Amino acid sequence: MKQDQPETVICSYQVKPGQEAAFELLLAKHWPALHQAGLTTEEPPQIFRGRPSAKPGGGHGAEGMFIEIFRWKNGDAPGLAHQLPEVLAVWEPMGALCSTMDFPHFDPIDPIATHG
Repeated sequence: MKQDQPETVICSYQVKPGQEAAFELLLAKHWPALHQAGLTTEEPPQIFRGRPSAKPGGGHGAEGMFIEIFRWKNGDAPGLAHQLPEVLAVWEPMGALCSTMDFPHFDPIDPIATHG
């Protein structure tokens, strides 16, 4: 993908037990901080909160996991975000509330064109 094209990122946050409410407050500030800095597209993020397992006895639920999907304005935006105090003011406390965080980037595909 070209550096000047939007990039989709799927952020995965595993929040420490008992920190979910505090994390949600910060997550509500995340995309607005990025957007105000001109780093995202106009498209608002999609945000999901994981559910506990519905299986008796536990299983592999997603309790404490949050997923945020948004589009960086271009390939330079993630690097620029690391230089902005207003973004770091959100990222640093978010990181303290998480046991793990992952930020893979994805390229769209057209399955009909690919396999049609």
